[in-house]
Order: sequence, then structure tokens, then C-alpha cells
Amino acid sequence: MSLETKHDLNEATVKELQSLIRACIDSYDGFHESAEELDDPRLKMAFKELGDQRSEMASELQQLVEFNGEKAEDDGSVAAKTHRVWINIRSKLSSGETQAILEEAERGEDYIKAAYEDVLKATAGSAVNDLLTEQYTQVKAGHDKIRDLRDAGRSK
Repeated sequence: MSLETKHDLNEATVKELQSLIRACIDSYDGFHESAEELDDPRLKMAFKELGDQRSEMASELQQLVEFNGEKAEDDGSVAAKTHRVWINIRSKLSSGETQAILEEAERGEDYIKAAYEDVLKATAGSAVNDLLTEQYTQVKAGHDKIRDLRDAGRSK
């Protein structure tokens, strides 16, 4: 068994990176589509910034997958597309209510946070663990920000 490097990842690690790429793309799409439904310019900007951050994270992971001779994922998941349709419908039914969008965004954040936690466990000791840990820190901060915005909206 040879030592795994960032340019020679094992198949299981590449598969896990592919799943995180899909999750990051889903998150990017979700934040940007939700931003279009928001009236509050501060929230709109926060959603776009978080979406852009997730796009950068996906690009970093795609680069690692491609370094290893694989074609990186470049599209999100069907489940996330369905979730975004639900956000859109729910937002229209509630007249674009900010709280409904924040509730759904927080659910999406729970998903990506759990995805990173699962992959960090599955790839413990891997050559990409440093990058994944750094990205998880960003995901956790984004999750907490959305949670706090959601909770602040509930108390109004």
C-alpha cells in the first residue's frame, strides 16, 4: 500500500471529494437562487457571498479530482434541485417571506455541514484532510451565520 498524496489519491477519497463538489455546487445554486427572492439588501448580499464561497470551495475540490486524472463533478444533485424548487414555491406561497427562505437555507446548511463531517470521518488521515478541515471551518461559520439570522427573524 502506497502513501496517498494530493496527486495520487485513492479511489474512495476521490469519490468522497466528488460528493462534496456536488454539495458545494448545490449550496452555491441554493444561495444565489434564494438571494433573488430576498428583498433585504443585507441578506441578499450575505447569501451571494456564501454562495460565492461555496463555488470557490467546489473549484478547489474539482482541481484535486482532476489532478488525479478523473473528471470532476460540475453539476449539483437532483435532490438539491428539488429542494430549490420547494424553496421557490414556499417563498411564493408566503409572499417571499424572508423567514421561510431562512428556514430552508438553514436546512440546506445542515445538509452540507453533515456532508463535510461524514467525509472528514471517512477520509481521516488522507492527504486532503487539511483542505477539508479548512473548508469545514468555513461551512460551519456559514451554517452558524444562517442559523443566527433565522433565529433573529423568529424573535421579531
